Amino acid sequence: MADFITQATSSYYDNRQAPDVGKQQSTKETRKVAEQFEAFFLSQTMEQMHSGIETDGMFGGGHAEKVFRSMLFDEYGKLTAKTGGIGIADTIMRSMIQTQEVVSQKGEKE
Repeated sequence: MADFITQATSSYYDNRQAPDVGKQQSTKETRKVAEQFEAFFLSQTMEQMHSGIETDGMFGGGHAEKVFRSMLFDEYGKLTAKTGGIGIADTIMRSMIQTQEVVSQKGEKE
């Protein structure tokens, strides 16, 4: 059973990655990726903020709680980014649009 949990959680962690912000997309898709980036940033920040907090003895701790806590922070990050976030998505979106314009202009010149 422990091997199954380890295998399942390692594949979960291996699949988590920052979204690709460099490819050409529509405004709606760009906004979605910017929100995903903000959610990723927020979840990583929350994990670091809570990394030193110990759980209480008998009913807390262990591998399952680490997995649950990580998934909980992912969902907190997604929800926060989706409901306005802290402004990172807006900045990322503007930067992505500028990058797309530069790449598009370079492609037209070639």
